[in-house]
Amino acid sequence: MAIHSSLSFPSSSLSPSPKLFHFSPSNINIFSSSRLSPGTRPRTLSVQFMSSNFSAIVGEDLPLDYENWLPKRDPNYRRRAGILLHPTSLPGPYGIGDFGEQAFRFLDWLHEAGCSLWQVLPLVPPGRKANEEGSPYSGQDANCGNTLLISLEELVKDGLLMKEELPEPVDGDCVIFSTVAEIKDLLITKAAERLILSEGELKHQLEDFRKDPDIASWLEDAAYFAAIDNSLNTINWYDWPEPLKNRYLGALEEIYQNRKDFIDTFIAQQFLFQRQWQKVRDYAHTKGISIMGDMPIYVGYHSADVWSNKKQFLLNRSGFPLLVSGVPPDAFSETGQLWGSPLYDWKAMEKDGFSWWMRRLVRAQNLFDEFRIDHFRGFAGYWAVPSEAKVAMDGRWKVGPGKSLFDAVFRSIGKIDIVAEDLGVITEDVVQLRKAIGAPGMAVLQFAFGSDAENPHLPHNHEHNQVVYTGTHDNDTIRGWWDNLQQEEKSNVLKYLSITKGGIFHGH
Repeated sequence: MAIHSSLSFPSSSLSPSPKLFHFSPSNINIFSSSRLSPGTRPRTLSVQFMSSNFSAIVGEDLPLDYENWLPKRDPNYRRRAGILLHPTSLPGPYGIGDFGEQAFRFLDWLHEAGCSLWQVLPLVPPGRKANEEGSPYSGQDANCGNTLLISLEELVKDGLLMKEELPEPVDGDCVIFSTVAEIKDLLITKAAERLILSEGELKHQLEDFRKDPDIASWLEDAAYFAAIDNSLNTINWYDWPEPLKNRYLGALEEIYQNRKDFIDTFIAQQFLFQRQWQKVRDYAHTKGISIMGDMPIYVGYHSADVWSNKKQFLLNRSGFPLLVSGVPPDAFSETGQLWGSPLYDWKAMEKDGFSWWMRRLVRAQNLFDEFRIDHFRGFAGYWAVPSEAKVAMDGRWKVGPGKSLFDAVFRSIGKIDIVAEDLGVITEDVVQLRKAIGAPGMAVLQFAFGSDAENPHLPHNHEHNQVVYTGTHDNDTIRGWWDNLQQEEKSNVLKYLSITKGGIFHGH
């Protein structure tokens, strides 16, 4: 039914073996027992084994269990394998994959296959007005969940829907989001309304969810934004009436009074999303599987993120973007790519202690065990295009926040497990930043065979601390890639892998 994302193997068997053992001079100290003066010899030489709290003079006997003092494997260097698959691509009864039974069966399959990682694309709601066919990279909120991923069958189990209310199953080769929304939105809304009117444990969980400060820090703004957006027929918030556009307290109070039911239902739907996703994540942990999320570096202009945090973005006095995101011309585009997202005011963010990023990263940790940051290079240097420009080639490179952002994150939040998407134009400052924070980069095997032996995506050039994919969400499936590959590149693949032509996709 849905088109599956590319099959990928982070740190796969095609990459060189990682360093299995740590040996550090700090584990063994060699020192003299007396201070040396010019022209004198040390009287004794001692060796201290830091890990065993044992020290001895050279030539003395070692303990009987000495041969068992083997170096221990560092878990951070453990090789892992996994699959990149967005939940929408799972089989589902209503035209889309969701957090129902098939998500749990997929985790069972991962476990049986020896995988320990499931990577998903952003779980944010796709912008309904963006007309980008449900792309999670054009979402209208950085923190909310896509409620179309809520399983109707799970709502029946929770007593919020009756089995008789479920629609007839829908089949298809791909997700048509407008059709899915027509099928699921009303039923998910009905379940949320019943939850609000209910009593019992589930209602208490909803109230706790709403009061959680890490959730409330973004949820209330998102709910108000959705309520206003739902009541006005505009393309973006820039065209809202002035009191709503600039968040006058009186206007927001009026929205709450007039749209309270909508706001409460919106929050209940986000709770149901969180509850079902957490059940999937908890089950993954019982199978020894870590879930990796995906975080686009930028957010959409028509979003609660920008509307409620205008000072954190490069906007003019009326709230319109001064500069927008993109990338310069490259081999894929003669004029570059104009993404159009508003750029951050990094100076203002730093003065504020990067609080906006802290909230976003805490939310990511609330959803995932680890996560990839898309377009990581934007933290080192970013391409800034005037908002009135028609093509991205009119932009300029500007200095990003660099390590100062991550220093603040580590001080405030602590350790975060991230993967840096370092594809495209990667300059030395990007590499230095990634290594400075200890984040693995990426290699993509579909990019490996079109040039020479120095191609960084070829397996013999992979690094130890790296995530290796067959392809990402931007690539075709491996079968599609192979079928459309130029003959010269196919020959490179066959020669490198030492296999005959009949050994690839032979048969059905």
